[in-house]
Amino acid sequence: MKGANKVDCLVINLTTARDRMSFMSKQLETLGMSFSRLRATTPSTLGEEGLTFNWDSWERPLRDTEKACFLSHFRAWQYAASNNGYTLILEDDALLSFYTPRVLAIIKAQNDIEHVTLEVRNRKKIVGKRTHAAGAGHRVIRLYQDRSGAAAYVLSASGAQKLLERAKMQTALADAMLCKSYDLKSFQIEPACAVQLDCASYYGITPTLETASQIDGDKRCAKSKSSSAFFARRIGAQFRMAFRAISCLSVAERRKVELRREDFATVLVNYPTNEFSYGDAGCASD
Repeated sequence: MKGANKVDCLVINLTTARDRMSFMSKQLETLGMSFSRLRATTPSTLGEEGLTFNWDSWERPLRDTEKACFLSHFRAWQYAASNNGYTLILEDDALLSFYTPRVLAIIKAQNDIEHVTLEVRNRKKIVGKRTHAAGAGHRVIRLYQDRSGAAAYVLSASGAQKLLERAKMQTALADAMLCKSYDLKSFQIEPACAVQLDCASYYGITPTLETASQIDGDKRCAKSKSSSAFFARRIGAQFRMAFRAISCLSVAERRKVELRREDFATVLVNYPTNEFSYGDAGCASD
């Protein structure tokens, strides 16, 4: 049930990726977190969504796998926009800290947050110098520039609505859409509460499930109708990022966000591939 007194949780998952869903189901059960499964869009079902997007509006042409990933997140944003509280959106290869439920309890009590990322990918971010305690030794930090994925993040209804409005004019990689939406009131949790399995080894964590990017698996180059337009957008994006960095020099710093390996110890168990049960958000089809 949606409501302001809880953080709803969605897991984006392909029907064919049963090992990933089993991993997520067992992990969230271990953490005591209920969730709904959002059936991920696939390249073969792109035309069945009944929605029209300007797919040639980013910095380069998008492959069909990237379009499908964007549309899966778009459906999650639609869900979050109709939610009176907050929505945690997870991709099905996100490894979570056992402190995640406590951190979510802190987030749900806030009313001035539109987007919170729980994730790191061994890349530097531009974050505020001031921090706010979030319990269990965690801090909530203002996030000014992020380039680290979309595997684990929280949205308020207003934040989701801003993303939906932006999507009417422009599409992008799902994580790029989040990163470039400077109008969002965005924050970072530190130490991070999530890392994708493909990046776990950077932090000394041995993945319990081997994964490969389903987007990167599509090596076909998308066709470009106007290479000069894409080039101009890439240059414009670099200028906007530079201006963003300069404009927040007095209040922010560029650095890596901490992750504590030991925070993930209790969820690093061997999750077998088996049958599972879950609520279904029914937001897409595959």
